Amino acid sequence: MARLKELYKNKIITLMMKEDGCKNPLAIPRLEKIVINMGVGDATQNPKMLDLAIDEVTMIAGQKAVKRKAKRSEAGFKLRKGVPIAAMVTLRRDRMYEFFDRLVNVALPRVRDFKGVSPKSFDGYGNYNLGIREQIIFPEINYDKVEKIRGMNITFVTSTNDDKKARRLLELLGLPFGK
Repeated sequence: MARLKELYKNKIITLMMKEDGCKNPLAIPRLEKIVINMGVGDATQNPKMLDLAIDEVTMIAGQKAVKRKAKRSEAGFKLRKGVPIAAMVTLRRDRMYEFFDRLVNVALPRVRDFKGVSPKSFDGYGNYNLGIREQIIFPEINYDKVEKIRGMNITFVTSTNDDKKARRLLELLGLPFGK
């Protein structure tokens, strides 16, 4: 079992039950999934760039990433509907907790001038979005083999609709919020 999953089951649930005055452990918010998305704008001209991005996201997540296609045409970006444009992976259960652990303890401390993640990136429905500017902060990525530095979006989906409860859950799991 993943270390963070054990921490959640043994300590975080009881702590949040005391804070909320709740008697049912199933009413406590939980992390449902983590979605990693890497947009590849260069894929319209060079489809090989998308394959490299898929390989990188697969290495980072530990699970096979899939191609995502454009939902609509956009003339300004020379993009047609149905053209593969991004790499995405959804993590659940143990892989989700293992990725979260690696993100918090290994990858985020490698960010230059890191002062914590923004506490303002909640969407109003209890989900948190984190933008990363460089994929090379993950130790799985070999810096010498990277053709282009790309960013990615990481979405933490929780079971609550309350941003305050979701933030408290992520804080207890170890996500370092800044001021």
